[in-house]
Amino acid sequence: MAASIDSSFTYRSESVTILYAMRTVLRLVRFLKKYWYRVILAYVCLIASTAFSLGIPELIKRAIDRGISLDLQTGQMTGDQQFLVFAGLAIVGASLLRGLFSFGQNYLGEFIGQRVAYDIRNRLYDRIQRLSFAFHDTAQTGQLMSRATQDVEAVRMFVSMGALRMVYIVATFIGICALLFSMNWTLALISLAAVPPAAYWAIRMGRKLRPIWTDIQEGIARMGIHLQENLSGVKVVRAFTREPYEMEGFRKKAMQYYEDGMLSSRLQAIYMPLMAFIFTLVSGLIIWYGGIEVVGGRLTLGELTQFYFYLAMMVMPVRMLGFMVNLISRGIAAGDRIFEVLDAQSAVKEKPGATELVNIKGLVRFEGVSFSYDANPYESLGAVLDKVDLEAKPGQMVALLGSTGSGKSTLVNLIPRFYDVTSGRITIDGVDIRDVTLTSLRRSIGIVQQDVFLFSATVRDNIVYGATDASDEQVFAATRAAYLHEFIESMPEGYDTWVGERGLTLSGGQKQRLAIARTLLVNPRILIFDDSTSSVDTETEFLIQQALRELMKGRTTFVIAQRLQTVRDADQILVLDKGTIAERGTHAQLLEEGTIYPQIYELQLREQEEALGKEGGQP
Repeated sequence: MAASIDSSFTYRSESVTILYAMRTVLRLVRFLKKYWYRVILAYVCLIASTAFSLGIPELIKRAIDRGISLDLQTGQMTGDQQFLVFAGLAIVGASLLRGLFSFGQNYLGEFIGQRVAYDIRNRLYDRIQRLSFAFHDTAQTGQLMSRATQDVEAVRMFVSMGALRMVYIVATFIGICALLFSMNWTLALISLAAVPPAAYWAIRMGRKLRPIWTDIQEGIARMGIHLQENLSGVKVVRAFTREPYEMEGFRKKAMQYYEDGMLSSRLQAIYMPLMAFIFTLVSGLIIWYGGIEVVGGRLTLGELTQFYFYLAMMVMPVRMLGFMVNLISRGIAAGDRIFEVLDAQSAVKEKPGATELVNIKGLVRFEGVSFSYDANPYESLGAVLDKVDLEAKPGQMVALLGSTGSGKSTLVNLIPRFYDVTSGRITIDGVDIRDVTLTSLRRSIGIVQQDVFLFSATVRDNIVYGATDASDEQVFAATRAAYLHEFIESMPEGYDTWVGERGLTLSGGQKQRLAIARTLLVNPRILIFDDSTSSVDTETEFLIQQALRELMKGRTTFVIAQRLQTVRDADQILVLDKGTIAERGTHAQLLEEGTIYPQIYELQLREQEEALGKEGGQP
């Protein structure tokens, strides 16, 4: 009874697996719809190439039977030499036409495969770009890179070779079977006796290869993740002398990939020769039985030769079946991984019919806003923000303070909808930000993030990243406001100087000022500075604050503050504690009336005030 249940479960599991694989194949095939006319032309070339291939053995048979014959009484070779010349030319012509159509088939197949890969890469990249921060918080960069490169390449091979070649295999096999039975049904049955065991082993190999290829694709991703993290954190690795540990970690991943690859190769090394042996055995039977038929006068020598040619041609599609199963298995495994990303749902979605946010004044309100990263409104224990209410009027600077994990960064990340509120709402000029388009919302907000990221491009390219049509005068005005213009002019190639990967050729303060210039060039109505001056010295910060004081007029500004000067200039200070606004007011009010703020002042800000006092209030 238990065995029956197990076998039934196994059968259902295999059925589900096959149906799931077919669904993936159908989804991949849909990408061909865009190139339907080229697909049709490729199949026309395929059918023509197959037809000429099947016609060549017929020409060889006629050449042997009519052009070459043996007189059994005299033992002399006789025949129609003129027909031999004609048959030879016909064979050459058929071969040339077969080659021409085969070229068309291969060219079109590769073209379609490359175009489909191009489309998938673009859709994948577009999808990754549009997914919310919640997705990227858990996604691994190496995994995404693997899907956009290795997996797409596997799908390309599946489309360019698997989709067309499989039809070629089926068409060739059916055509040969029809011809064999029309010639001699006994020999045809002997020939086809090899097909069931060969097909069985090919299908068995495919079933075993598919999970292995999934592991291989995952192995490539794991190695990519390890390499990417180590290249990004090379200074940390060197500083803690962890090279041997990291090398061992990479070696283990590479070894797992090697073992999976060798397992795949072993399976193919076992099954492919086995299929070849089956057909070799059948070839021997054909020669034996066919020879008896020729001697008995029931079959001509040309027909036996033709039969053997068709048998040899049938071996090729059956043997290719193993390769195709391997290719399709890898393509399906890669397709599954690609569709995992394409099917991922963004936690932040634009409402149908969303309006444009234009000509805003910058009145920002939080009304009973709660947020949890698990997006569960009923899970209060995991709330990062809990029923936050605040109002920031146009032209006001709002400073956010609090201990690590109090919710400062989360609060400002909700304004441009990097995440969506769990409950409550955020409005700009009275309009719920969920009712406007994401593009117009984010164009209205300028952000200098805590972790400044610069692209491997020129200084100018990085500055104009959000305003590519900015003039030189506008760029210079932004860099002067960030007190960066003179430094850039002193660089070897000025604004055309190439910035190293992630801006490693610049100091922390220089990167901060460049990021500020980049944000100011967009000229937003709402500014968010996430600890934007934490990496600059006191003198540089003072100069930046002087420039920002004028530029912030008429703009709503949120600053995650770490510096005394920022706190003093703020129109209101919000002290966050465990996801709630514990205290709010000005610097003077909170020093006098607050409880948490005075502690922060004593721990973080008093030393700065004393240092400024010793220098006469200025750096």
